[in-house]
Amino acid sequence: MRHVIARWRRGIEVARLARGRVAQRAADPDALQGFAASIRDACAAVPLVRVGGGGDGGYLLPDDFEGIRHCFSPGVDVTARFEEEIARNHGIRSFMADASVERAPLENPLFEFDRRFLGAQSDETFITLGDWVRDKLGEEADDDLLLQMDIEGAEFDVLIESDAALLRRFRMMVIEFHGMERIFERHGLPLLRAMFAKLHRDFAIVHMHANNCCGIATCRGMGIPRVFEITYLRRDRLPAGAATGALHLPHALDRPNVADTPDIAMPEIWWRA
Repeated sequence: MRHVIARWRRGIEVARLARGRVAQRAADPDALQGFAASIRDACAAVPLVRVGGGGDGGYLLPDDFEGIRHCFSPGVDVTARFEEEIARNHGIRSFMADASVERAPLENPLFEFDRRFLGAQSDETFITLGDWVRDKLGEEADDDLLLQMDIEGAEFDVLIESDAALLRRFRMMVIEFHGMERIFERHGLPLLRAMFAKLHRDFAIVHMHANNCCGIATCRGMGIPRVFEITYLRRDRLPAGAATGALHLPHALDRPNVADTPDIAMPEIWWRA
């Protein structure tokens, strides 16, 4: 009888795949709780400033820009307020990349644009983060870079492909993560858990903000924003006495990404010890 049921289930799966649908069992609840705990453990509360104006494209970062000369900013929007502000206030040169647009949204002597996507391999359309850094800086020993990355889901390919030594060259990173409801998939959670573990060995989470574009996904009583931003600070830059294991959210400087849509809160399981 078990073999009959197994064949019936396989038949359903084959039919589902043929229709372009994929189904997975939900991740183990204890594994999800452990993943949430690992995110909380990576948190550290430090003073923050807002860069890039209100709304989408503005981010909260530590006021630790002195000595940073280069920003890598893949994913080009219709504005470049973030890059413009760090150029004006700190003299930071921004390298931008995006194959979906022809040029940077505005001219600035400290902007340099490449019409390519950031990805897990380098070819005519894509470039890896490591190759991009080497192309722009050559053998220059600059280990205090800034990364601002909003690339609509390709961040996972980039972060998995990039080795830890390359990532450590960035003093601060602001990354928007997309499709985070995948943590609820049994086969999705281990991959995401490994990727975040690599980041958290060298970086602390100093801010999280839910993007109100796409709501919160919930499974077995646990919720996570489908899209949210994380600000990372390399651990050697944490101020002495920084409180670890928790954040203070929402931050007074937070602003909704979509102005005409109610903001959403980051569920406490991800940041409150």
